Amino acid sequence: MSYYFSKTVNASFDEAVAKVTVKLKEEGFGILTDIDVKATLKKKLDVKFRNYRILGACNPPFAYKALQAEDKIGTMLPCNVIVQEISDGQVEVTAIDPLASMQAVENPELKKIAAEISNKLKTVIDRV
Repeated sequence: MSYYFSKTVNASFDEAVAKVTVKLKEEGFGILTDIDVKATLKKKLDVKFRNYRILGACNPPFAYKALQAEDKIGTMLPCNVIVQEISDGQVEVTAIDPLASMQAVENPELKKIAAEISNKLKTVIDRV
């Protein structure tokens, strides 16, 4: 089982980030964190890196259900979605597969919730 869903799109980096954000919203996700890896690596290490953003996506109703089912599941939240520039005009969008990331947690109720979130994130990737 792969631990992510991924798709390469023909778009500018900024266009891809904007589209991913819209598609996440359509599936009920908000962005809790937005990490600009390129800027962070430049600031902290003074190195050049490609455009690379980590979007911490959260679907509040599902996060609430997951936290009720498993109180330590917050260690695996939010669901990360990566947007990275592969080449000029080529951007890869990748989302974590919650089913894979939560395999170690032996909780049948949580697995149902993870499956629903997994389907939503796959839909986001497919529609980008």
